[in-house]
Amino acid sequence: MSKNTAQSEAVLRIRYGDLASAEAVMRAISPDNLKAEGISIDAVSRGCVLEVRVICGRGVGSLVATLDDVLSCISAAEKALGGVA
Repeated sequence: MSKNTAQSEAVLRIRYGDLASAEAVMRAISPDNLKAEGISIDAVSRGCVLEVRVICGRGVGSLVATLDDVLSCISAAEKALGGVA
């Protein structure tokens, strides 16, 4: 991580109709072994809410691109699960 690059952080919270849906999407998008230097992604379900925290030390542009990727994965997971509630 460059000393001149500020660390950026974003939290996505998506409320689902039930706990099972939130957990299913969380499992579908959770990386098995993320090895991206300067980026941390953590997904948890808190009841019916999926919470995804992204911490990026590679600049705000990289944070935005990572959030776009995460949202695309969430959308694909929802479609694969048949349009969760």
